[in-house]
Amino acid sequence: MRIGLIGTGLLGNAVGIHILKSGYDLTAFNRTKIKTKQLQENGARIVDTPKEVAENSDIVFTVVKNADVVRRISFGDSCISCGKHDGLVVADMSTINPIASKEIANEFAKKGIVMLDTPVMGGPNVAINGELVMMVGGNKESFEKYREIFNVIANKVFYLGESGTAHAVKLAMNLQIAMLSLALSEGITLARGASIDPQVFLQILNSTYFKTGMSETKAYKMIKDSYEPTFTLSNLKKDLDTINEAAQAFGLELPMAKKANQVYQDAVEKGFGDLDYTGILAYIKEIADSNRA
Repeated sequence: MRIGLIGTGLLGNAVGIHILKSGYDLTAFNRTKIKTKQLQENGARIVDTPKEVAENSDIVFTVVKNADVVRRISFGDSCISCGKHDGLVVADMSTINPIASKEIANEFAKKGIVMLDTPVMGGPNVAINGELVMMVGGNKESFEKYREIFNVIANKVFYLGESGTAHAVKLAMNLQIAMLSLALSEGITLARGASIDPQVFLQILNSTYFKTGMSETKAYKMIKDSYEPTFTLSNLKKDLDTINEAAQAFGLELPMAKKANQVYQDAVEKGFGDLDYTGILAYIKEIADSNRA
């Protein structure tokens, strides 16, 4: 099985390294070529266009910023569809609007190419070991054909149905991330304001039904002001944009998603965007400190 990868940021790079270490042939492309260096050192073939990735792959994974980029690499100059061959499948791991995903899948179908939406939960730290959780939408026959590589990338794989369904669930999941990080940040800030050691707050929280993976792991880095990014605050802000766009398209009102989006927007504008998404605590702390001054 020949695997292609377009987009070698934090997540894409980790997925690619794991694919290579699992013994598969990998052809990769990234617009900023320096970001493919580690993959090349691990045996990947690095090419100059998405077209070349498609020509040398049976299945191409795309891990890019947004739907506009997916469209450009899919249908623009020297694109994936320009490298079409029999049996080519595209698997989009980006986080995009499910409606846009359906549109892109339909455009691929007109060109005789199957597209699956295959977003994942988990960051580079788990992707490097194949421990992601993957959601899949689209043609079930193609899903079954390539289940082997999906099971390499992720230790849990959920097939959800038609195109767009996986991206819809991914947005719902990322909304949980945004809300949990905000709740933790405000809880820590409230504890500190009451002169309580935030470790005590976390110890009690993690002794209850309301504990989460975030409160048991990242929260202890948060209280030490450690925000090395596995998924940046600005990227979560981008996903909140997409969540609200999708909600509007579905005729839904998500009041907390709107409020969270504004808080993250303010944090990005204040210069916190390159931190890990849990760096929202640093922004909330800044607000708290300024109110006390």
